[in-house]
Amino acid sequence: MLFKVGRYLMTPGAKMALLAFALVFPFLASNEYQVYVMASAFIWAIAVYGLNIITGYCGQLNLAHGGFFAIGAYTLGLLTADAGWSFWPAFVAALVVSAGLGFLVGIVSLRLKEHYFAIFTLCVGFIIYLLIDKWEELTHGAIGVRNIAAPSGFGLVEFTETVPFYYLVLGFLVFCIWFMGRLSRSLLGRTFIAIRNGDELAQSLGINLMRNKILAFVLSTTYAGLAGALYAGMVRIIGPEEANIVHTFDMITYLLVGGIGTLMGPLLGTVGIVWITQSLQFLEEYRMIIFGPMLVVLVIFFPRGISGQFLTWMHHKAQSMVPGKKRKETKMQTAGSEEAKSNA
Repeated sequence: MLFKVGRYLMTPGAKMALLAFALVFPFLASNEYQVYVMASAFIWAIAVYGLNIITGYCGQLNLAHGGFFAIGAYTLGLLTADAGWSFWPAFVAALVVSAGLGFLVGIVSLRLKEHYFAIFTLCVGFIIYLLIDKWEELTHGAIGVRNIAAPSGFGLVEFTETVPFYYLVLGFLVFCIWFMGRLSRSLLGRTFIAIRNGDELAQSLGINLMRNKILAFVLSTTYAGLAGALYAGMVRIIGPEEANIVHTFDMITYLLVGGIGTLMGPLLGTVGIVWITQSLQFLEEYRMIIFGPMLVVLVIFFPRGISGQFLTWMHHKAQSMVPGKKRKETKMQTAGSEEAKSNA
């Protein structure tokens, strides 16, 4: 039933409407800064989709996700600024490095369960931050990496401008959502959900726990590295703050607000919170006093997130219609039998 409701929620018409709005947004925005903010929100949404794979579908809370975002950003930044690579080869290298380090960390960490895994990944995230901040010979330390190359448009378009880069990010976001949708409906996605529901249950179904957990972790870190590389190509200057553990908790918040384990939750939560925080910028240091209670109220009344709560509501509504239908059919059968008796 939930699967049918999910398909109803994201009908081709609804998908086309969302895509159409995203395509025309630069023309609707009042200034270029709003386009920049939306592009930033899309980049963070890509990273949150990666977190949704390992945490939402596989049930493993990865607290090093922001660190892998920084690894993608620094890999691209160092290769373009220091090694003289062009953007796209460095972009591919960022994905490979993020996936490779995700594989190595996953082999060690995914043998741990529940909060032990979360604590281990928290330590991994902190180690990544320390390496970026202190390894000055490689990462330039607190100075950061400057003069990062922008994506090459092969002479057709200039991605140094905000609007073309917005459409580039939108293209990657659409691909990531499409891939996530295919994954959630595939046998592999159902395998991840079985692992989330319990290791013992998954093992009883003949699922190889370690292999599938590592695969989910690698996919997750690849998403994070992709987002980090795009972020570096957009801002073109990065520092150790990109690896701050706060970014991981921000992404967890986006995921929880949007709806953990849902297809559209990461996008709704990320874009919604980013725009709310940007709208409250005029309040300066007081904006968190307003945003904090808003977030608490949202978590209380929408415990499954915006997307998850809507799916639950639609599911209950669909179920409530079934008994009424049965009662109607029973009345018709009773009336038919009484008519048959009278005719007899």
